[in-house]
Amino acid sequence: MTLRGHSKISVIAAAADVGSTSVHLLVASVDDWRLDTLADESAFLGLGEAIDAQSHFGPTVIEKLAGTIAAYAERAVALGATRVAFVGTDPLRRAADAATAVHAAAQRSGAAVHVLTQHEEALLTLLGVTAGRRVKRPMLVVDIGGGSTEFVIATPDAPLSIGGFPLGATRLTGQIVRHDPPTRAEIDDLKQAARDVLAGAPDEEPGDLVLVGGTATNLLRLMPPSSPAGQLTLRRLAGALDLLARTTAADVAAERAIRPERARLLPAGAAIVAALLERYGATGARVSEAGVREGTVLALARAGVGWRDALPGLAGGWR
Repeated sequence: MTLRGHSKISVIAAAADVGSTSVHLLVASVDDWRLDTLADESAFLGLGEAIDAQSHFGPTVIEKLAGTIAAYAERAVALGATRVAFVGTDPLRRAADAATAVHAAAQRSGAAVHVLTQHEEALLTLLGVTAGRRVKRPMLVVDIGGGSTEFVIATPDAPLSIGGFPLGATRLTGQIVRHDPPTRAEIDDLKQAARDVLAGAPDEEPGDLVLVGGTATNLLRLMPPSSPAGQLTLRRLAGALDLLARTTAADVAAERAIRPERARLLPAGAAIVAALLERYGATGARVSEAGVREGTVLALARAGVGWRDALPGLAGGWR
């Protein structure tokens, strides 16, 4: 039985987010706020690169996207999901033919694709990180994606502050990197470009700086075993950039169990994280494995079809 509000809930829900780098599916059994993962898989489509190259997806990319979403919808139902949501972020906000892509995906899968506003994306990210807990000290959550970087500043007893920048690992790579591995000059340019954009980041003294998204979680794989668990530090990032400047993406992928497509974006990702830490005078940041997908699954479980309307309240926490 599934109950709403603050009652105990038990339901299987699924969410997939359509991002600049990949489409990622999560299917989970939700028991109140606890998620038991049944499936966690992704498909690299490179939607952000397609948009940066020509401002739209085009028929071939749209067909791949629709097929991926249809396969994920089938997978979710096969695992018992009774609530399913597909959410689109930066690429579906930017593509000239986004409406065509959304319609094609819905036709193939029988499921709607919700194109999130930046505000909704931030609320879902915060919900995924906190899992329904109320924030007790200032928290800055930063989602570094392929095409954009989203900020959420959560402070007890104050409205959320939400914003973002057109700065992402895919976009920055396309603008600067021409070699594999990138040259030292390209690494320096990546770092400076990230600093320039993040100079406009909101002023804050977060008690907790949290990074989410594939950029941050894959950078963890470059950290040496002696690194603090789940932490990215300025010193370790400098070491990672040194490694990335002398190792091809294929070798990084093979040695660290990272997708080759993702490995190619890590120099830009590391530069963005380093610039972010410098901007806030932090020596390191915590990396959360949870984000938009987990937040969407929790929102679906607690609010059902009205999950988008319920987001402001849910992000405030019920635990």
